Amino acid sequence: MGRQPVNKQTLEDIEVTGKRVLVRVDFNVPIEEQGVDKLPQYDQRIRASMPTIRYLLDHSARVVLCSHLGRPDGRVVEGLRMAPIAARLEALLGRPVKYVQDCIGPEVEKDVAALKPGEVLLLENLRFYPGETANDPMFARALASLADIFVMDAFAVAHRAHASTVGVPQHLPSVAGFLLAREIEVVGNVLGHPERPMGALLGGAKVSDKVQVLENLVPRVSVLLIGGGMGVTFLRALGLPTGRSQIEEDLLETATRVRHQALAKGITFHIPQDVVVAREFEPDAQPLGVFSAEEVPEDSYIMDIGPRTVEIYIRNLQRCRTILWNGPVGVFEFPAFAEGTTKLARAMASLDATTIVGGGSTAEVVEELGLADRFTHVSTGGGASLELLGGKELPGIAALANRGM
Repeated sequence: MGRQPVNKQTLEDIEVTGKRVLVRVDFNVPIEEQGVDKLPQYDQRIRASMPTIRYLLDHSARVVLCSHLGRPDGRVVEGLRMAPIAARLEALLGRPVKYVQDCIGPEVEKDVAALKPGEVLLLENLRFYPGETANDPMFARALASLADIFVMDAFAVAHRAHASTVGVPQHLPSVAGFLLAREIEVVGNVLGHPERPMGALLGGAKVSDKVQVLENLVPRVSVLLIGGGMGVTFLRALGLPTGRSQIEEDLLETATRVRHQALAKGITFHIPQDVVVAREFEPDAQPLGVFSAEEVPEDSYIMDIGPRTVEIYIRNLQRCRTILWNGPVGVFEFPAFAEGTTKLARAMASLDATTIVGGGSTAEVVEELGLADRFTHVSTGGGASLELLGGKELPGIAALANRGM
């Protein structure tokens, strides 16, 4: 895949030595109870920002990190404080991480002023303030006053017009961190300069989440494979039985249109030919059996793609030089229905091809299977990945300085 330069200024385009640098990271990771401590359960997003943080520390910057955690809805929620994130960050960096229980105000300003070159401070949860998600100008100005430079490295929230993503850049020289730059580069190359043939495997719960992605990819791919809950809607659009599975009735026409567009362009297009079903949609449900897509029982739920479909999908992926995967092909979170997704993940991880995982639950799948290092790129963004792949300009990226400025 011919690499194209990122058109936004990055860390390497700006002098950071001795400067106070505010970095918007995405440390929004699941937290689990472990005795009296709380530790991040899934820390890919923390690890993904390490190159940016280490670069700044190695260049003697005074580093101030800010992130949100969960959805506190503009109020202080004790269980969503950033303290466990600071502890995990310390372990990853191998150096102390200062932590302050606020993100603006006199105490924060005092702690930032005390930072020495090569030191790092983590602010409290941004979303404890309603001004964060409302993009309140006063909140953005208060955040910006803590620094000389702003670095945006939180791709997962780049599609949100929040104070810490688009408000702060109005007050400070603003550039992309290495994580964000890599995300922009990878998606740009997939959409514009992929090594061909290119294939896309799209799953997940809803067609509605991926309509723009589908329409943006159809002109670009040679192979399009559909699974997951969205595959069920495509099956219904063909008039096939789908039992009690949830259907997006208002998107049946969209599914039909996408299929016709793909076939008209000569794209290899597949939806499930066989499926695994269950009587209940419950975590402890057990498979009723494997059925042809034409013979799904009325009183069942489609829970996974079947073995024949897995074989067909792997065979088609093996002939691709670039593969984009977004969305599990079954109810992966229910152990009995993870087989289709697991087999496809392992098959893709073994290919000599450019393999890109489109964030969200798909990233969690490859992480859980221990396969993340065997993919070319695992995105840290769910909704952001979908919008970028759908051809949208993301506010948090648009707010940064362009190259040549």
